[in-house]
Amino acid sequence: MVINTNIESLQTSNNLRASSARLGKSLSRLSSGLKIVAPSDDAAGLAVSSRLASQIARVDAAVSNVINAVSFTQTQDGFLKTIGNALRRMSELAMLAQDGTKSDTDRSLYQAEFRQLQDYISVTKSKTFNEQDLFSNDSLSVTVDAFGHTFALTGINLDATSYANAYVPVNSNISTSLAAASAVTIVQDAINKISVDRSTLGALQQRLNFTSEQLVVTKENLSAANSRIADTDVAVEATEYARGQILVQSGTAMLTQANSLPQAALRLISG
Repeated sequence: MVINTNIESLQTSNNLRASSARLGKSLSRLSSGLKIVAPSDDAAGLAVSSRLASQIARVDAAVSNVINAVSFTQTQDGFLKTIGNALRRMSELAMLAQDGTKSDTDRSLYQAEFRQLQDYISVTKSKTFNEQDLFSNDSLSVTVDAFGHTFALTGINLDATSYANAYVPVNSNISTSLAAASAVTIVQDAINKISVDRSTLGALQQRLNFTSEQLVVTKENLSAANSRIADTDVAVEATEYARGQILVQSGTAMLTQANSLPQAALRLISG
């Protein structure tokens, strides 16, 4: 029995310190919801979790890009639909202007409406979406995954021959019966072209929709994988917290007892 060195007190103090550290870690995990509070908790897991979190953020960005591309094609299709309606009316006017019972005055009235529709199509070709040309030869690159892979949205050019002939007055007018007959063919070519372009847009939109769905599923799977590494299992950690509380309380009580052991030596001396 010694007085200077209380081994039992030192051992109990060390146990209490370890229990307090475990209790503190449980508190941190429960309060933050994270299993990895400090890098030392799981160095490899932290590295993997960081990479997964970064990939998830890139997937979110890719989803945004795809959604914007869908909006871009929908805007294109909206304009093409109205242009198609204008072309159908132009075709109707051209047929009416061929009527031999119509006078040149009648044809001039048809021509006035025909010209307004041509102007509408001509103005539409310069429309933009967030400062990007809606109608040009240039394709639009769309990011489709977290690794920067892309595919190109086919450009639609309203200056293409099939369109331009329809809205350029020198090529298409209905001021005479002969010109109206030629305009019918020209406008019909443009209608056929717009049908093909709208079909192409529909196919692109379908691909973009599937891409968006795939990205959402990818994010879900990556988030689940990251959660298994980084997130706290509350049920398990609550059990550890309760265990830690008991050990800390018990250790505190036992440390009090261990500190009182040297008093026995004092009783021996005084006795």
